Amino acid sequence: MDDLSNIHNKIYEIRGYRVMLDFDLAGIYKVETRALNQAVKRNIMRFPHDFMFQLTKEEFSYLISQIVISSWGGTRKLPFAFTEQGVAMLSGLLNSEVAIKANINIMRAFVVLRQYALGYAELNQKLEEFMISTNMQFSEVYQALTELAEQKKELDKPRKRIGYV
Repeated sequence: MDDLSNIHNKIYEIRGYRVMLDFDLAGIYKVETRALNQAVKRNIMRFPHDFMFQLTKEEFSYLISQIVISSWGGTRKLPFAFTEQGVAMLSGLLNSEVAIKANINIMRAFVVLRQYALGYAELNQKLEEFMISTNMQFSEVYQALTELAEQKKELDKPRKRIGYV
């Protein structure tokens, strides 16, 4: 059984969706990719475009360059990408004990990624607020230094002498 970190490494972001590819899912479920895709095709109504889509040649070649997938002897067909909802839908099709356990781990991996993304967004917001507040403070300091510099210029101007000549 694949652990969560191994599953995390098989979740990619494509077209703005977090997805898993058919051959990775087949490996986790311990079935052939062909068998997984046949089960999907027999139940295609369960998989709208936001649950599953086929990668384009450009997307797949970019993916190959980003991860280690052998181009020799590889897939003849472009792989299908399954979103979290698509993976959940697969659990109803593949009803073996291995598939059920694997699906639970996959769902947990998606949840962990979502929590990580929310934490990242919250951290990013706090950082932005900090930068705004420090920029305001620095602008006040800059303004005070500018005023001091102007006062110094006034003090350094030659003064009219007072007294006897």
